[in-house]
Amino acid sequence: HEPVQAELFRQLLAAGMSPALCRQLVAKLPTQFSDEAALKWAKSALAHNVLTIPEQEDVVAKGGLYALVGPTGVGKTTTVAKLAARCTIRHGADRVALITTDSYRIGAQDQLRLYGKILGVSVYSVQNEADLNLTLADLGSKHHVVLIDSVGMGQRDSRVNGQIEMFANSVGHGGRTISRILVLAANSDGHTLEDVVRRYRGNGLAGCIISKLDEAVSAGPSLDTLIRHRLPVYY
Repeated sequence: HEPVQAELFRQLLAAGMSPALCRQLVAKLPTQFSDEAALKWAKSALAHNVLTIPEQEDVVAKGGLYALVGPTGVGKTTTVAKLAARCTIRHGADRVALITTDSYRIGAQDQLRLYGKILGVSVYSVQNEADLNLTLADLGSKHHVVLIDSVGMGQRDSRVNGQIEMFANSVGHGGRTISRILVLAANSDGHTLEDVVRRYRGNGLAGCIISKLDEAVSAGPSLDTLIRHRLPVYY
């Protein structure tokens, strides 16, 4: 009975949005719109509902302790290196430190150490929560930003909750707490992204970084997930 709404619903579904979000959007669509105006309205509504971190609050500008978390293969180590490079350009290599907690994956620590060597940034390896707290205490306050490359775990891995607790309980110099940032691969399907966010959310997430956009057929599933979960986007 509402052909404009039906067409918008079809286009949103084809773009990878979930039926739940499609229904919410279509229900609020003004009735007098044409197909073209309806699509323009929907794009504007989606953009309005994407929470983004203000530039002055991002990792490079604000600084602090950040742990990049998420399943295996989403690009955590590469993203840590990219952020470290930006921080080094802005603040200098002596103001940046990298920590790896990945002692499981073969070559994981070597990969981060190679990035650290290229950038001239110190890299530290930790095995557990006690190690992490000692390392953060040793780093003191001279580092503007400390980036932690965490162990990649499937979202249904029983160790995910332990990892969440480790970062929640670890405190840096001056009482600085660790902000967890979830790395979401845009080339994953919507059901997988939903499961990842639900299981990694735990005791609060500072936000997320969308990776692998160049490998994704559509940005729809990742946008849908972060809009519905009100997850702020860093990058």
